[in-house]
Amino acid sequence: MTKEQLDNYHRNSEADRWARPGMSVTFRAEIMPSRDRAERTFRVVKLLPSKRVLLEGVAGEHTESEFEPVR
Repeated sequence: MTKEQLDNYHRNSEADRWARPGMSVTFRAEIMPSRDRAERTFRVVKLLPSKRVLLEGVAGEHTESEFEPVR
């Protein structure tokens, strides 16, 4: 096996998720203009199999590209 194949074999798909229930995510300023960072920050309720998230207090499903990069 090559190094890349071994890395993929040992990679934990649970750990590779961009968001987890309970964590806070912040919408990009372009998505919610004229709002402070605190007003654009919401808590993840559920990560869907499609890698979209459901948020507390916001309707609909949202993708990773709608949010600021996780620090």
